[in-house]
Amino acid sequence: MPPEVQIGTTASLGTLPSIAQTRSPAWWKDRVLILGAGPLAKELGRSLIHDHPTSYELLGCLDRLAERVGERVGGAAIIGTFSQLFELVERFRITLLVVCLEDRRAALPVQTLLDCKAMGLAIVDGHDLYEDLSGRFAIDLLKPSTLIFSDGFRRRVLAMGLKRTVDLLVSLVGLVLCLPLFMLVGALIKLDTPGPIFYRQTRVGMRGMPYRIWKFRSMRPDAESQGAALWAASNDPRISRVGRWLRKWRIDEIPQLINVLKGEMSLVGPRPERPTFVQELRQSIPYYDLRHTVRPGITGWAQVRFRYAASAFDAHVKLQYDLYYVKNLGLLLDARVLVETMRVVVLGEGAR
Repeated sequence: MPPEVQIGTTASLGTLPSIAQTRSPAWWKDRVLILGAGPLAKELGRSLIHDHPTSYELLGCLDRLAERVGERVGGAAIIGTFSQLFELVERFRITLLVVCLEDRRAALPVQTLLDCKAMGLAIVDGHDLYEDLSGRFAIDLLKPSTLIFSDGFRRRVLAMGLKRTVDLLVSLVGLVLCLPLFMLVGALIKLDTPGPIFYRQTRVGMRGMPYRIWKFRSMRPDAESQGAALWAASNDPRISRVGRWLRKWRIDEIPQLINVLKGEMSLVGPRPERPTFVQELRQSIPYYDLRHTVRPGITGWAQVRFRYAASAFDAHVKLQYDLYYVKNLGLLLDARVLVETMRVVVLGEGAR
């Protein structure tokens, strides 16, 4: 039996078996070759190998420099150079070529890519595939030009008008239907701890404008008696007994329908942060203010895909999901978020 070619092999092109000696590819998998061996190729390689092994078979990566052949990148190996691209595509029967180059002007093998395209080979941008697989925007791996020339971030008048109409109808009907719940929750909060029923706090909204958010109070009245804004922690001792129940089932968020009715928020969008945190995060996280180009939401893509943000690191990851939503904003994505939110609420996931 001839030897099989294993994913991540460190063999040079000269020692690789011919196409007849490679194992038969699974018909349901895309056989992937990554053009590039930088940070984006590394992250994408990890995602393909560890998170999507049933859909993709990563054969390896290519680099400009021959001396890098054999190095490992994101779990796969560099199996050749750009000059060997066409031969490797034929030899391994590649069905998907992913371009992950930081500087395409100097390194992109344009003519070879055109030949591959003419053969019917699927060629995709690494950033786009990473977004599709992970559901988040790789803010640490892109340049401003990628954002400028991106097909996303469009604001179609009809879609935005329909989104606002849905917000108005749902918030108005929801507030009317929830009146009995408001009275019950208000009574429970009063019986549990002294203080107001509602909690109002300044948050940063669309275009960076501050507004006052409405929530049922779920913490003790002296939760921030020292005056400093604090991230909510797991099993936070400041949360009251009733508040823990309200947070688990997201009932404390229902009064934000008032903000939606006033046009300060939407049903779906990035969750609004406090001004103190915004000032801190915009200094340390690239493209942070892009999340302020749409109305903040009662729920959002980050809420159903990631845990509760309790630190600057969590906020960094959460922003990647928020920007994926901002880029791909539309009624279908909103509907998906709302369905996922119902699942999260029913299961009580991610509450703090």
